[in-house]
Amino acid sequence: MRISELSRSTGVPVPTIKYYVREGLLPPGELTSRNQAIYDETHERRLRLIRALLDVGGLKVAAIAEVLRAVDDPARPMHKVLGAVADQLGTARNEDDDAESVAAGAAVAELIARRGWSAHESDPAARDLARALAAMERVGHGAFRGLLDDYAEAAELVARADLGYVDRRVAVDDLVESVVIGTVLGAAVFNAMRRLAHVDASARLFGQDTAADAERKAAD
Repeated sequence: MRISELSRSTGVPVPTIKYYVREGLLPPGELTSRNQAIYDETHERRLRLIRALLDVGGLKVAAIAEVLRAVDDPARPMHKVLGAVADQLGTARNEDDDAESVAAGAAVAELIARRGWSAHESDPAARDLARALAAMERVGHGAFRGLLDDYAEAAELVARADLGYVDRRVAVDDLVESVVIGTVLGAAVFNAMRRLAHVDASARLFGQDTAADAERKAAD
């Protein structure tokens, strides 16, 4: 297909497709003449992956480029690919050195050790967690640390479900890409589901009607 057809099939504007090619996110098409190239289903699939990582996963172009390099490296073990993806999902900057940050970092290191996780407190996800805990301490909610093991148990369950699904359902050739998609987009799915569960838990705990209940009562 020509680039215009690729654009129509994916909904991505032609200038954007050319930008992705220039940035190395999308392989160039096969040249048929000096100014013409053709694209195939692999380009369409990669383009949809890029848009999913960008629009749903919230990754920036530079982060997507790093993720795709990991996906396309046949010599990189699966665990290393997941590590590369996790690094790009992190938002942590240089750590603060105030008392709250130091205490939060120690709490995260203790959690990792207590759970026996194959991770390190210097990992981006660990730094993100420490930053969140430090922020909660500053606004008077340091006691939230008492929930860390409950959160950890839920996270372990979800992680096992994610990777178990991929291992059972995905062909070997698609395994790396599918794990990446599950890691990035799965986070969006879980966060949205957590918000839905909050609405339900709040209604049950505080005895308030859900929106659906209110609509049904109004219709009666």
